[in-house]
Amino acid sequence: MWIDTHCHLDAPEFGPDHGLARQARALAAQRGVGLCVIPAVMRKNLDTVRLLAHRMGDAYALGIHPLYVPQAVDEDLDALDAALTAHRGDPRLVAVGEIGLDFFVPALCEPAMRERQAFFYRAQLRLARQHGLPVIVHVRRSADAVLKHLRELPTGGGIAHAFNGSAEQAHAFIGQGFALGFGGASTFEPAKRLRALAAELPLSALVLETDAPDIPPQWLYATAAEREGGKPQGLNTPAELPRIGEVVAGLRNMTPDALASATTANAVRVLPRLAALEPVAR
Repeated sequence: MWIDTHCHLDAPEFGPDHGLARQARALAAQRGVGLCVIPAVMRKNLDTVRLLAHRMGDAYALGIHPLYVPQAVDEDLDALDAALTAHRGDPRLVAVGEIGLDFFVPALCEPAMRERQAFFYRAQLRLARQHGLPVIVHVRRSADAVLKHLRELPTGGGIAHAFNGSAEQAHAFIGQGFALGFGGASTFEPAKRLRALAAELPLSALVLETDAPDIPPQWLYATAAEREGGKPQGLNTPAELPRIGEVVAGLRNMTPDALASATTANAVRVLPRLAALEPVAR
């Protein structure tokens, strides 16, 4: 069984009624993806991801993404706390996420916005500690800062989503009880540093993800020039996870089945509530 530890099946790309998400999830199940984790990104989709996870037989996380901090208000944190409290007994609620820091988008790098991101991130780390949940963290160009706050407000672990940092940063996350999410980016041959990490890090540190519909694997990606020429960008879905897993398994000189078994065990270790969920049937 494979577990997609990070996919946004509520995204607009999957249609207003989530029809494409249902189709993609069914295909993913046929290919052996037993569970998906659907993280929230803002206050208004806290209920959406919960209901979608129940509808699909999957898991979800609740949080406010750093990309949505500019339009968030302090009361959104109260709403998040209320949702975590209301659904604390829901076995499908497995983490606080997606939270973290983003220092890639220029507007988010302004001093005031860095401070605002840190305020939301730290508040959500406190909520994770209060509710006894692991976290799913966004670490785009921000690994050191994300780690700094984690050391001050440790949560006991979680997942560093779409990890693309250094080996030193990777081991720092591992030391905090985190697994590292690898997905479509590792399928691009020019991503030599990332592929080396996928090959060389301890197997116990790896989990797999698609970040669907974002971060498409190489076989779905269309360059800007190709898109201008009329080639559409392929829709990334959890159904791509086994093929991504095959690439990572190849980098590690192991079989896909062995990688599926190991990364599933890793996901359950860092998101313990996954253990109680029945996989979606093929």
